[in-house]
Amino acid sequence: MSKKRIVFIGDSITEWGRFEDSENLGNNYVRLIHDHLLVTNPNHFPEIINQGIGGNRITDLAARWQEDVLDLQPNLLSISIGINDVWRQLDNDASIEQVLPDQFEKIYLELIQKTREHTEAKIILMEPTIIEEHIDSLGNEKLKAYVNVVHKIANLFDLPVVPTHQAFLEYLQSNATYPLTIDGVHMNNAGNYLMAQTWLKTIGLL
Repeated sequence: MSKKRIVFIGDSITEWGRFEDSENLGNNYVRLIHDHLLVTNPNHFPEIINQGIGGNRITDLAARWQEDVLDLQPNLLSISIGINDVWRQLDNDASIEQVLPDQFEKIYLELIQKTREHTEAKIILMEPTIIEEHIDSLGNEKLKAYVNVVHKIANLFDLPVVPTHQAFLEYLQSNATYPLTIDGVHMNNAGNYLMAQTWLKTIGLL
């Protein structure tokens, strides 16, 4: 029996360190999920492929979907996107065409439909995490619409959602003082652990 293949696709939060890593996994939540699955079931350990690329928005995923997802024929596909779709609205770069929630939803739907048509993959959607470690930051306010899109699509296709945004908000609401990011967006080890833990719990592996 061939190994099961899990593909993680997303932006820099998924990519973090993978291009400097001989295993192409990096130092991120994907690595922690990899290590958990390895030590808990070493005889049936899946192949894990990290397809995160820094700066990506949903439009960038669409441009590379064939090569980086469909051609790989994953058994399980995990998608984490949305942070840069919002971030590019905050950095006031007039040269960049914005991806607003309606377009985000349209493209996301197309990607899910293509994946269902051309693969047998089980698809897992992840909520975009946070922009600044303040619940009421402008970034987090704008993220709400994108989180809602993820849930709308999940309901439409009966897909599981990893509640990573909610997990971070709950942590912030606890008034914990230890940060989860190095800059308000990119994870430190604690943030990566929270993402990995939430992912594993969602799919019943923790």
